Amino acid sequence: MPPISDKPVIAVVGGGFSGAAFALHFVRHHGDAARIVIIEPRSTLGAGLAYSTSDPAHRINVPAGRMSLYPDLPDSFEAFVERRSEQDRDGNLLAPDGNPYPRRSVFGDYVAAEIAPLLASGVVVHHRSTVYSIARIANRWHLTDAQTESIIADVVVIAATHPSPAMPSALSPVKNHPKLISDVTVAEALEPVGRDDALLIIGNGLTSADVVASLAQQGHRGPITSISRRGLRSRGHPMSIQDPFGDFTTSPSRKASELLHRIRAAIREAKALGLTWHPVLDAVRTQGFAIWRALDIPARRRIARLARPFWDAHRFRIAPQVEAVLDDAVSAGRLTILAASLARVEASQAGFRVELRQRQQATTSLDVDAIVVTTGPAHGQILRSQSFLQELAQAGFLTACETGLGLACDLNANALGAEGQPIRDLFIAGPLARGTFGELMGLPQVTEHALLVSQKVAHHLALPELPGAKQQPHEPDDESDRALPALRSRAR
Repeated sequence: MPPISDKPVIAVVGGGFSGAAFALHFVRHHGDAARIVIIEPRSTLGAGLAYSTSDPAHRINVPAGRMSLYPDLPDSFEAFVERRSEQDRDGNLLAPDGNPYPRRSVFGDYVAAEIAPLLASGVVVHHRSTVYSIARIANRWHLTDAQTESIIADVVVIAATHPSPAMPSALSPVKNHPKLISDVTVAEALEPVGRDDALLIIGNGLTSADVVASLAQQGHRGPITSISRRGLRSRGHPMSIQDPFGDFTTSPSRKASELLHRIRAAIREAKALGLTWHPVLDAVRTQGFAIWRALDIPARRRIARLARPFWDAHRFRIAPQVEAVLDDAVSAGRLTILAASLARVEASQAGFRVELRQRQQATTSLDVDAIVVTTGPAHGQILRSQSFLQELAQAGFLTACETGLGLACDLNANALGAEGQPIRDLFIAGPLARGTFGELMGLPQVTEHALLVSQKVAHHLALPELPGAKQQPHEPDDESDRALPALRSRAR
């Protein structure tokens, strides 16, 4: 248990990128005015699920120059890559356009290196464990871990990871099959897949692309069928840099259909000017907070339910190296991408007999040796995903976001309780807050949100800014209709 502190104690639940970025920005602006305890079971901070992978096929999906812990130092990570002479270690580092796309583990190393001095000084403490319980006792938070040790904190920041993927109901009859891989984030998850196995991947997003790239790295040569309801594959990057194109914040759309109409019109206008769709989607991303705030809850729900698959396929682009692997597999006939859903799955002598339901077609059968689920986080089950979240919800301190995208919070990142009231000393950091803030999945936006949360926590604790610290624009509170300036970052 961390020693008792005479300073305010901030407990950060989750030491992935969001938790580490919060701590870094807090100390950068407020020094050791508070004691920060990050509860994280992994041996290092900052990597989380995304950047702790050791698979060499897994790469960041934007150039290194567009990833940084610091909004005012956009070249920070790229400089780290150069200092490490990463090109000597990784022969596939550079894309055809010359931009570096390092392995994801390199970014994890970068974040760990940035936070290491704070751990050495003791201003940040890494409590290597898992939180099981959070209770409110005498106006302070009591966090209990797996070893029943307790941490008493004045403020709690929930920077927990996404829930695990939900198992499609059609897989229930085979849920215990050794070649059904339901969570690829588990270490050595793909080990059961044989070199010549016929494979079914459920989901066509970034995780599916990672699976195909990983198997190619391992020498897999069997046929792969990848399905999703719409058959949308993650797209790649444009051949040349294009500035964001389109204005979606002047007279912002109030309805989902109107917003989609404006985006399509902007894409047509861009095409007439010789541009691709990429800069239009980049403009939507950078203006995402203002766009999202203009929509009411039913419109947000409609976008999350109907438009998000299209957004994800175009917004979350794959690295050129991974795109090349998928293109080669498609060209060779080893990868087939279908718009289909599971109708029925049963165990067979070879592995699985799968019945697929395709649009406007009769059900088709497929025999495969292994199945991999890559459907993405089950945000609808967020409150049941971890015991401390369920406990906080039962006590009235936490609710699920009405959009179905995570946890409910206000514009100060305060959790919203059962009656809709802000819990002033309980904060939500990272993608679990995106139901309120909109675009919180890309790293630049997550970085800026971590900075925002650090400011809000410091304000709650009435802590002064360090002399000489870079001033950030004041962010409006819940009563303001203005967009958060820090969340409208320019495209880099």
